[in-house]
Amino acid sequence: MFKEYNMDQLVLPMDLSFQLQKHDVAFAVNDLIESIPEEAFDAFYTSNGRPSYHPKMMMKVILCAYTQSVFSGRKIEAMLHDSIRMMWLAQGYTPTYRSLNRFRVHPNIQELLRQCFVQFRCRLVEEETIDNEAIFIDGTKIEANATKFSFVWKKSVQRYHQDVITKSKAMYDALVEQEIIPAIERDQEEEDMLTDQEMKDMHESLDRTVEQFNEQIEQSSDAQERKQLRSARKEPKEKRKKIKEFIDRKIRYEKDLAILGDRNSYSKTDPDATFMRMKDDYMRNGQLKAGYNLQIATEGQYTLAYDVFPNPTDTRTLLPFLDTIEKDYFPLPDYLVGDAGYGSEQNYDTILSNHPGTTPLITYGMYRKEKKRSFKQDPYHAVNWEYDPEEDSFLCPNGQKVPFRYRSRRKDRSGFERTFKVYECEDCTSCPFRVDCSRAKEGTNRKVYYNERWETQKAHIRQLLSEEKTGAIYGRRKTDVEPVFGFLKANLRFTRMSVRGKAKVKQELGFALMAVNMRKFTAMRQIHYCFSQTKRFRRPAWVIESVFYVLENYFVPASFSYVCYIT
Repeated sequence: MFKEYNMDQLVLPMDLSFQLQKHDVAFAVNDLIESIPEEAFDAFYTSNGRPSYHPKMMMKVILCAYTQSVFSGRKIEAMLHDSIRMMWLAQGYTPTYRSLNRFRVHPNIQELLRQCFVQFRCRLVEEETIDNEAIFIDGTKIEANATKFSFVWKKSVQRYHQDVITKSKAMYDALVEQEIIPAIERDQEEEDMLTDQEMKDMHESLDRTVEQFNEQIEQSSDAQERKQLRSARKEPKEKRKKIKEFIDRKIRYEKDLAILGDRNSYSKTDPDATFMRMKDDYMRNGQLKAGYNLQIATEGQYTLAYDVFPNPTDTRTLLPFLDTIEKDYFPLPDYLVGDAGYGSEQNYDTILSNHPGTTPLITYGMYRKEKKRSFKQDPYHAVNWEYDPEEDSFLCPNGQKVPFRYRSRRKDRSGFERTFKVYECEDCTSCPFRVDCSRAKEGTNRKVYYNERWETQKAHIRQLLSEEKTGAIYGRRKTDVEPVFGFLKANLRFTRMSVRGKAKVKQELGFALMAVNMRKFTAMRQIHYCFSQTKRFRRPAWVIESVFYVLENYFVPASFSYVCYIT
């Protein structure tokens, strides 16, 4: 005996939502997009042409597909035909992959994604899922959609650009001296180089010279004279070709330098991407790859804000990222927690001065090393030397005084100025500890560069991290922000960009990070539901099995077959 099965029979209910599990991720996606204010969708409204798909539906479909590790427009289109959750969210509409791809790279999508993160955080605060006391900041590198060997290096461009300037100036001087071309009226302030206009004038002058030779050759009937004219025409003709090449190269190099800006490299296929060292070095030779530096702020393992930067180091990304958080997402909380990659004098100084209500719990590069016994007992470190405040001098291991000499100021590439007090030993000539104590050349004494502001900041950070409350907050950093990157790369399997350009990259990362939030939020809701059923029905074995099933779905990546054919 079999259960009734008839393909020609109409089956109720028609609402596909009844076929989804109670805590399916599609419901969380639907609630999130519906919470966005209607005004945010007005930018997509057009009164001309064929009516477009509603941006709410498109946002739901794309975000739900990202939660299932589907990032291809064609695969998202396929899911609209065979996935119940996708058909329910689309309500019968089947946009093509072209429509999906055009929509998710639309410039106005950035505002919708910002609203998603803002509304999602507001819900977490209302449900008291997060306490809004601290945010945990960290960064990771995501590989760009660029070919591996399409690099352009700043130092090479600068060298070739200078080479063009030098050779073009030498060519001009030689041509004027040989009276092949007349002298050009030039600006006295730029005698060492030719401007773009002067190089064009030089090319036009050579062109006129060659034309004059051509006319003389055509008018002459003497074979010997024609041969001499052709011989005389050879040099200005070659120089004309060469100066044209110099003009093209100079324009190309100046364009490269404009694209590079403060960066050291960029990719030809994605000019916004910078070549940086990745942790997953599949070539195993330290080869740099084009990528982006993704910065996120989390709490409770939920991404609350994010931004994308082209520079590979985290130190210079902290301050602009904090400005982005305050401007687009939410006010800064009481504590900012970050690793040693963000610890710098400029970052500490800016946070303490510009954000008085915020305390940085950020270590610095030597924090862990300075806590070791071997460092504290090393007699050759200046921080361990005896200091005399009255004479403002140190006492080195050989008993020699190291008095204050002068102040030194240094500026880094960002323009931040550091002030050092320079101490110099009286005499290191016959010191028995010279080899271990100093790296100075023979005949020079050891110098100690002491930054008072930096040392004060480090002492303040050490004091904060030694306290019970702030130390406990910093101790949550690894378990809060680091797993998000693991979920993104290992579980969601998002390891490489599929679009090019910083604006489009930022939008795709917004979908991916919000997809991670949705999967975690759905899993936590289902776990709470299972535990509530435990108290009601007293079935611990059933609840444990359900919790294991939920965790498996969240922490184990979904395969494509599961995504497309199992709902």
